[in-house]
Amino acid sequence: MLVSTNYAPEHAGIGPYATQIAEHWAEIGHDTHVFAGMPHYPSWSLDPAYRGALRRTEQRAGVTVHRRRHTVPATQTAVKRALFEGSILLHGAVAPPRMPKPDAVLAQMPSLAGGVLAARMAARWKVPYVPVVQDLMGAAAAQSGISGGDKAAVLAAKAEAYALKRATLVGVIHETFVDRVVAMGVDEKKIRLVPNWSHVPGPSQPRGETRHHLGWAPGQTVVLHSGNMGLKQGLEVLVGAARLDPDVRFVLMGDGSQRAALEAMSADVPNLDIIPPAADGQFPDILAAADVLAVTQHAAVLDMSVPSKLTSYFAAGRPVVASVAAEGGTAQEVERSGAGVLVAPEDPEALLKAVRTLAEDPAAADALGAAGPRHVAAHLSRDAGLARIDALIDEALGGPRP
Repeated sequence: MLVSTNYAPEHAGIGPYATQIAEHWAEIGHDTHVFAGMPHYPSWSLDPAYRGALRRTEQRAGVTVHRRRHTVPATQTAVKRALFEGSILLHGAVAPPRMPKPDAVLAQMPSLAGGVLAARMAARWKVPYVPVVQDLMGAAAAQSGISGGDKAAVLAAKAEAYALKRATLVGVIHETFVDRVVAMGVDEKKIRLVPNWSHVPGPSQPRGETRHHLGWAPGQTVVLHSGNMGLKQGLEVLVGAARLDPDVRFVLMGDGSQRAALEAMSADVPNLDIIPPAADGQFPDILAAADVLAVTQHAAVLDMSVPSKLTSYFAAGRPVVASVAAEGGTAQEVERSGAGVLVAPEDPEALLKAVRTLAEDPAAADALGAAGPRHVAAHLSRDAGLARIDALIDEALGGPRP
């Protein structure tokens, strides 16, 4: 059994990882069940196909998916986030999935409520419970700038500690999480590194064709950010960089709680476009059509989750400019890949300077971009990622430590 608030048809964030794990298990013959929320991410609006649904059980690619309704806050505040988590916890506790006793329960964290529900169900069934830490909401709440974030951080940390201390084993997607998980009372001997993988294929269309379709001129430098438009991304730095050079085109592709605010902020910036998320089949080609792929975070965000977009960026074969704290996991992963450059967070001038440097030296930009697919092939392949998850579950069931 897999517990993950986010699941297909969600196409961004941790949903694709949960989906590929469950579908992989079903494909190799396991009776696989998923306990999930209603699709809402990254737009933070309920998928129209699920409107009016309180509970739903459906079959997707051989997986039985049990869904429960919850609140979907269009904007993020500490209170609204608490209501979101609380509604997941309450509905999941009142109406757990009707299914045979599983052999093990894997949970994706966040959400906090999902981790708590998974821990309680595994205890009731007396089976191994294995959470995989994609992010830690206690630290995120403290650093987010959301009103009431300090109080939310305390409550989130308590919920995380409850869920993690009851685990048979704990998976973390990056080594920067280890110390935080240990500080919550988890024995370090129980922690295993299970990095995310590149869950999208490489590009399939010529870059020129995609650029023409998107209206990007052949000689124009295009900087693309793809993914969630939330508070912690600090996308204001891209708006600021666009203001500094009207000849560079900046594109924000995706959705999220800050999209409307970013649209208002950039209304007078003609060289910045905000476009909807790409269809799955077009996504790799749009990434590859850009000249530079951007990942940004607020300066206060340290040692946080490695954005899932990074694996897709690497697969696209374009250089990455990371406007992030040098001490964090994102910076470490960019440096490890050799596929990008780091600049100070919240510094539009530094970001623009890095973009111009790459534009002026296409050979160097291409060399950085080529490092991405090599890094994916060597370390971040789908098969390798799923094998690490399988090994984690096998060990929790009493098998040898991989």
